[in-house]
Amino acid sequence: MSVVSTILYLENVNVSFDGFQALKNLSFIVRPGEMRAIIGPNGAGKTTMMDVITGKTRPDKGRVLFDDTVNLARLDEAKIAELGIGRKFQKPTVFENHTVMDNFILALKAGRRAWDTLFAITGKRELDRIDEILDITRLSMLRDDLAANLSHGQKQWLEIGMLLAQDPKLLLVDEPVAGMTDAETMETARLLRDISKSRSVVVVEHDMKFVRDLDVDVTVLHEGSAIAEGTLDYVSANDRVIEVYLGR
Repeated sequence: MSVVSTILYLENVNVSFDGFQALKNLSFIVRPGEMRAIIGPNGAGKTTMMDVITGKTRPDKGRVLFDDTVNLARLDEAKIAELGIGRKFQKPTVFENHTVMDNFILALKAGRRAWDTLFAITGKRELDRIDEILDITRLSMLRDDLAANLSHGQKQWLEIGMLLAQDPKLLLVDEPVAGMTDAETMETARLLRDISKSRSVVVVEHDMKFVRDLDVDVTVLHEGSAIAEGTLDYVSANDRVIEVYLGR
């Protein structure tokens, strides 16, 4: 497997917890500007994989390269975030007592204390950036609304936007459409496709209709290993994938 021109490169990554092997020689690549979907049954290793990439879990062996050269396996979570890797967990975490606009300001100036941030002068460049993120996240008309008043789907978009404010090169998104309406699910697919025009995105998801709407290559995990890779139609026809995940 070549490491030329990759944003993320996992090679033979192994992780064990108290004798249980969560990842077994996991290898795959994500190229710059690519969006990749990761699917698989519960216990397949998807969360552990995300934990390894973000520094929450150290692999027992294997390499995790970012931007061709940086070995993430040697770095802590804070350093990895500084390099340009953002992670969105399944449950949205936003500042519910602040407006949508204020949430983005807080994210944009994440290095300062929250109180100082809200009262700091926000320059034209920062305001233009927030306007861009409001547009991408479909929240422009709700900029002055409290985050607490948003729908579940809109809170998910808000949190994605807060990660975008930190300008990551790679965005990891965990089950973004869980609990969303059908309309929100369709809009989230469009939102992530828009984001993937300017940065790499890895999406962990169970909703196969949503994965199809993303229209990207898929990696299927099972028992800590990648067992198939390609278009959704290609992996869906794989006998092993049918057996362990999709059913007949």
